[in-house]
Amino acid sequence: MSALDPRQLAMLKRMGVDVWRARGAGDMPTIAAPREVESESQAVTPRVPSPLPVAMPVPRTDWPPTEQLDWPMLAACVAECTRCELARGRTQTVFGVGDRNARWLVIGEAPGAEEDKRGEPFVGRAGQLLNAMLAAIGLAREQVYIANILKCRPPSNRDPRPEEVLACSGYLDRQIALIQPTLILAVGRIAAQNLLKVDTPIGRMRGHLHHYGDRSIPVVVTYHPAYLLRSPGEKRKAWDDLRMALATFREREASAA
Repeated sequence: MSALDPRQLAMLKRMGVDVWRARGAGDMPTIAAPREVESESQAVTPRVPSPLPVAMPVPRTDWPPTEQLDWPMLAACVAECTRCELARGRTQTVFGVGDRNARWLVIGEAPGAEEDKRGEPFVGRAGQLLNAMLAAIGLAREQVYIANILKCRPPSNRDPRPEEVLACSGYLDRQIALIQPTLILAVGRIAAQNLLKVDTPIGRMRGHLHHYGDRSIPVVVTYHPAYLLRSPGEKRKAWDDLRMALATFREREASAA
């Protein structure tokens, strides 16, 4: 067999074909013959060790009620939370980011893989699009506060379970109470349904003004940036939602003046 040139060797390597070099005879390369397996019982399956159980963090037991926590205490309480099983799989909690005196509060669903690594909501491509959406109505990311329904990442980015939302709800409620925003922008179906305690499809929630809590904080619902990246044709509808949010915000600010 003639010697294989570097291009051929590279192609074989990409295909997963082993190439041996025989001793002597100019070290001519030869293609290794595939191993034959007569039956499945002869195939050797490598043993994969079972994953070690992840120990739950040990939280303090002397926290005051959540509704009495200030910002530093609330952040510390969230960081060591074990109220649900999501604590076992997280890298870190994702508390929230932005201006704690903001008049705009943006609420999303739950951290993804990158958010779990960085400890910040809405990073990556979805975060970049959210920043662009805010900029379109004259807001910088630093001027708003951004939080999620859940503070821990669900495995494989699945939808939050009711018991997980319930375990985390007090934290978000306290954040809203501390911020006292003029307007809430709920991005995505999961965020809107859980914040407003409804099961209405997002298509029917859009275009209508909703309210949260005893202060009747206006809530505008729009599509999640990740959905808009998959369905760019819906961006015009999201722009309509943002214009509605801005008009509502200005009206609310004027009435409070």
